[in-house]
Amino acid sequence: MKIGYIGGGSHGWAHTLINDLLQCTDLAGDVALYDIDYEAAAQNAELANGLASRSDAAGNWTFGAYQDMHGALDGADFVICSIQDPVGETFVHDIDVPQEYGIYQTVGDTVGPGGIFRSLRAIPQYREIAAAVREQCPSAWVINCTNPMTVCTRTLYEEFPDINAIGLCHEVFEIQRLLADIAESYIEAADNVSADEINVNVKGINHFTWVDEAYWYDHDLFRYLDRELEARKPLPQFEPGELREESYWINHHQIAFDLYDRFGLLGAAGDRHLAEFVPWYLDIDDPEEIHRWGIRLTPSSARTAGGEGPAKMKRHITDEAGFEFVDSGEEVVDIMRALVGIEPIKTHVNYPNQGQVPDLTMGAVVETNAVITGGGVAPITAGELPREVRSMVMRAVNNQETLVEAGFAGDLDLAFQAFLNDPLVTIGRESAHELFADLVDIEREYLQAYNHDSIAGLKG
Repeated sequence: MKIGYIGGGSHGWAHTLINDLLQCTDLAGDVALYDIDYEAAAQNAELANGLASRSDAAGNWTFGAYQDMHGALDGADFVICSIQDPVGETFVHDIDVPQEYGIYQTVGDTVGPGGIFRSLRAIPQYREIAAAVREQCPSAWVINCTNPMTVCTRTLYEEFPDINAIGLCHEVFEIQRLLADIAESYIEAADNVSADEINVNVKGINHFTWVDEAYWYDHDLFRYLDRELEARKPLPQFEPGELREESYWINHHQIAFDLYDRFGLLGAAGDRHLAEFVPWYLDIDDPEEIHRWGIRLTPSSARTAGGEGPAKMKRHITDEAGFEFVDSGEEVVDIMRALVGIEPIKTHVNYPNQGQVPDLTMGAVVETNAVITGGGVAPITAGELPREVRSMVMRAVNNQETLVEAGFAGDLDLAFQAFLNDPLVTIGRESAHELFADLVDIEREYLQAYNHDSIAGLKG
């Protein structure tokens, strides 16, 4: 079979896919790596083909770099998307400029000013991807790994309604690991519980996902959440500045449990994501105040400087033996195996709402469990959300739907309505106008698909 990879120069997801494919014995074929940075895609192809020749590589795959997206997708059975604009020219501003207005973001890639501008940049790109799929491989399954997950996946369907596409996120896996620990703590028979033994009912939208049922075999884990909550109190537990030396990615699940304490459902994403969907956790005057909730802000400096990617790539190219095949924990290959009819899988996916969350907007992309087989994706009905949780989730759904509409119309004024309605934009309307216009002006090169005439007047 053929896989077309959009963003094939990635040093993250692409290396994970290479790792997983070369350990898979019942799929084989060609991977077409396309990236606007052709040299990065060519490096990945060189690395992957070298690894494929190793004796411990079980998979039979060949990899090639492409300079043209249409060529990479021609006849593809699967399309994988993991793309990102230059961080220093986009994401840095998404994080730093709002801080000048007193708006802090723990991640900045899904909601908040950062998520909104990442959406505005991504929508034209995903329209182009969907159009290329329609032309080159209309029956292919598209697996999106790019944030903002909901907006990107929703755009694929808006541009090409007959597309077969899902969005994948690994946040819920972490909650399953937490629940596995809880099972071990409170159930006498539980020992060495694996996260994949935890069955959860997932509902909501990406990064604002909720769990209202959790089982380890026939053991109802929600019976133990109140005891676990009491053991974790008081919430918050930390002092401002206490986590100064900790990793930017640290997570103590305090926000997930605080949401459970308030609303009866467990937040099913990392606390850094959950915090951005409500107005109260990030109502701070200093970045270190968020330490109280066991997390840190991710500064723009953590997103730049090239990271480990280029250095790791150089090491892998010069010493292929240094690339160690591992169990990545990701499910892309398992999902492909399911879709070609080898082995079904039940997992959580981002997929248009067909009633699996009946009180959220039909057609909006929601995150729930689904059964995936050779017949396709069958979402599992997750049920309704409690009224107050639904209110919070619907605010994000409405804003995301507005952003997609604005992206297709090239209408920055309409996009500003979503910006003004975002929970983190708690500043006055005029200041919000100024911030929005500042970001438009700074990132103008990446917003060429929009009409700038109306928004330009906001600065005045």
